[in-house]
Amino acid sequence: MKTWNDLFSIEKKKDYFLELAEFVDGEYEKYTIFPKKEEIFKAYSLTPLENVKVVIIGQDPYHGENQANGLAFSCDYPILPPSLKNIYQELANDLKIRVPNKGDLSKWAKEGVLLINAILTVRKNEPLAHENKGWEEFTKAVIEYLALYKKNVVYILWGAYAQSYEQYINHQNNLILKSSHPSPLSAHRSFFGSRVFSKTNNYLKANGIKPIDWQL
Repeated sequence: MKTWNDLFSIEKKKDYFLELAEFVDGEYEKYTIFPKKEEIFKAYSLTPLENVKVVIIGQDPYHGENQANGLAFSCDYPILPPSLKNIYQELANDLKIRVPNKGDLSKWAKEGVLLINAILTVRKNEPLAHENKGWEEFTKAVIEYLALYKKNVVYILWGAYAQSYEQYINHQNNLILKSSHPSPLSAHRSFFGSRVFSKTNNYLKANGIKPIDWQL
């Protein structure tokens, strides 16, 4: 069975990644960068390739102090970011389970939910500071790798940015669920009421795969 390390060993030799690594190292030396350096690839360590059942793609990490922890939408700080609050509201409405009181989504990751940001690092208080530096190329490679080696995966694409990666997904033998982003600016468009969590589990069960326990 292929692993993430097989992919990483290929990508890390490419020119774009060598330039990206040099840029990121320099940023950590000069600025406050999130998440912590050792947590950049946390999503891939908590959700090995063979365990992936669901993929949720975010944009870039939270840029506030004590928030980003290496998992998309996940937060270490006890005060929840607005997007995560809305995710929890939809979760509670969809599955009739209690709203979580913590922001860390590591349990989901260990259940098989790959929580990846397209851009894996950010400067403090500067959203998208690391856009177009190479991370997007890496994430594209990840999605294409999944298309080759995994099937019956649910891809949850919230908002236009995540949906830009749909072109790299294998549309056969997988499920793609799309809605607006859970941000307060757009959640009312199609995120609320999308029932993404129950739809995900129904698909997994229909394909003989153990569903996700979404309760945190």
